[in-house]
Amino acid sequence: MSALNLDDFSDLIERPDGGVRRDAEAHRERLAVPPGALGRLDELGEWLAAAQGSVPVRAVTRARVVLFAGDHGVAELGVSARPAGGATALVRQVLEGASPAAVLARRLDVPVRVVDMALDCEPDALPADVVRHRVRRGSGRIDIEDALTPEEAEAAFRAGMAVADEEADAGTDLVVLGDVSVGGTTAAAVLVAALCGTDASVVTGRGGQAIDDLAWMRKCAAIRDALRRARPVLGDQLQLLATVGGADLAAITGFLLQSAVRKLPVILDGVVSAACALVGQRVAFRAPDWWLAGQNSGEPGQAKALDRMALEPLLSHGVTVGESAGALLALPLVQAAAALAAELPERSPSPEEKPE
Repeated sequence: MSALNLDDFSDLIERPDGGVRRDAEAHRERLAVPPGALGRLDELGEWLAAAQGSVPVRAVTRARVVLFAGDHGVAELGVSARPAGGATALVRQVLEGASPAAVLARRLDVPVRVVDMALDCEPDALPADVVRHRVRRGSGRIDIEDALTPEEAEAAFRAGMAVADEEADAGTDLVVLGDVSVGGTTAAAVLVAALCGTDASVVTGRGGQAIDDLAWMRKCAAIRDALRRARPVLGDQLQLLATVGGADLAAITGFLLQSAVRKLPVILDGVVSAACALVGQRVAFRAPDWWLAGQNSGEPGQAKALDRMALEPLLSHGVTVGESAGALLALPLVQAAAALAAELPERSPSPEEKPE
């Protein structure tokens, strides 16, 4: 296996086609509905056209939910309302169709794919197609030790890239991205604080199930301690993910960057996917042009990361449950934008515009 050089992504990732976007804007000017009347849906339709390289834009018909799963050792400190090692139960709920994301995906007729990267369970406890990319069982406690070895971080990153290639090759035209984890928001907050140069208290939120004040203080202390370990490795994004991330976060980062290489648009969910996107931006500054922020979850770390990437959330419903549930709520908006851009009739030309 050749060495992984993250600098290659800067050369491989191109922005969505600017010429196509200008054509889409010109097409919008000719529609019967006045410019601006559809609000942000106009912008979304033009973004999709540029991402697809097509005017008029094509309908989004093959969207897919992709969830990366893992347990985080830092959860042992009581930083989450869920028990340490409890992500396996959450994954089972998704697979059984009983989680919020599974319900929404079923309603929207979108298939769900779960990728186990570091769940704290035996591999045979879950279906083979879920566990085939697993790197390890659980992760190190990031306040006192590395989450992963360098070799594990690279393996997880490459797994994320492989999943992106699999989705692109299968004809997926939009990914709704999320995570299933316990302790993942703590690791994500460390990444955001490190990359934005802020203190732990600025990025510490209440997590997927709102924690009480004592748990919040424990979480803040864990982020503060992990942040001290993160700062010395800020110049090496893969080492940063190994030090204070986790296999699921490394995989999400690899997935996001390879999706941008493959020109596959992605809707981000909450603070975990936003933190990984922020790492991805450090690797390749053009990559965020391929991503949409599905929702504002209310997590301060997410808001900080999205602001740094200049991504404005499509919705603000404060959905913190994870599993891409908030991002799934934004999918109908994207599909509506595509339909309107493609199907609205052009206005009849005025006498002044008619050719002689």
